[in-house]
Amino acid sequence: MNDSMAQPGPGLVRTGAPGWKIGLSWGSSLLLCALFLSSGLWKITDLQGWAVRMVQAKVPESLGLAAALFIGIVETVGAVMILVPRLRRWGVLVLGGLLVAFLGYFAIHYNALRGAECSCFPWLKRVVGPGFFVGDGVMLLLAVFAGLGSRRPQGVRTVALIAAAVTVFAGVSYGVGEARQTGTRAPESVLVEGRPYSLAHGKVLLFYFDPACMHCFESAQKMAKLHWGNTRVVGVPIGQGRFAAQFMQDTGFRMAVTTDRDKLKEVFPYAGVPAGVVLENGRQKAALVKFDGQEPAASLKQLGLVY
Repeated sequence: MNDSMAQPGPGLVRTGAPGWKIGLSWGSSLLLCALFLSSGLWKITDLQGWAVRMVQAKVPESLGLAAALFIGIVETVGAVMILVPRLRRWGVLVLGGLLVAFLGYFAIHYNALRGAECSCFPWLKRVVGPGFFVGDGVMLLLAVFAGLGSRRPQGVRTVALIAAAVTVFAGVSYGVGEARQTGTRAPESVLVEGRPYSLAHGKVLLFYFDPACMHCFESAQKMAKLHWGNTRVVGVPIGQGRFAAQFMQDTGFRMAVTTDRDKLKEVFPYAGVPAGVVLENGRQKAALVKFDGQEPAASLKQLGLVY
C-alpha cells in the first residue's frame, strides 16, 4: 500500500531526516531569518545613514554607500532563502559566509574599532569586543544547525527573482530617501587633516567657534556631555585654528576640525560665534544660534542629533 500520505509534502524536509534534526534546523532558521531580515531591511531603508556607519567602521569613504547597499541586499536575500526549505542550504552558505567575513574584518581592524558601537540589529546594541566575536560565533553555529536535515538545494530562478525584487526595493528606497532631502546643499566634502571629509551622508553638526571665545568654550563643554551616537561634529574655527586641538583637549569636546572655513561660510554664513548648522545627508536641516541655558541641547535632541 502506498504510504505517501504519511510523508511530508514535497520540498519541506529531506526524506528520512530524523525529527530532532528537522526541529533544530527549523528553529535555527527562524531565528537567523528574524535577525538578518531585520538587519538587512534596516540597512536598505536607511542607506544614507548606513553609508556613514560603514565609513565609521573603517570602510573606505568612497565605498561606504556601496557596502551598505551590498550587505543589506545580501542579508535580506539570505534571510529569505534560509526560511525556504529547498533554498535553505544556499541561505546557510550566504549567511555563514557573511558571518565569517564579519569576524575576519573586525579581527583585522580590532585595535582601531575596539569599544566602537556595532549595532547591526535594530533592537540589539553591541560594541566591538570579545562579546562581539562570541555573538557572531553563536550565529555561525546556528547557521550550521540550520543546515542539518536540509535537502539538496534547487530553484536558481527563484533565487534570482528574490534577489531582483530586493535590489529593486533597495533602489526605490534610496531614491525616496534622496527625494526627501530638502534645504541648502552643503559642499560634498571639506578638508580635515589635509584629507577630504564627506558631508554628504548622515547627520552632521557644523560648529563655528573661536578657540579664544569663552562663550564657545562653555558651549563646547556642555555639548561634550551629550550622547552623540552616530552624529558627527565638524569644528570650524573662525580664527586661531592652531589652537583648535588645545580647545578640544580643554573642553573635552571631540570634533573633526576643518580648515575650509571660507568654503563653508560662503554656503552657511554666520553672524557671530558660537553658531551651528545641522546637516542631514548633505543638506541643511536647521541653523543653531542659541547657545545659552538649555540650548543648543534641547534643539539637538529635538532634531535627533543627540539623545
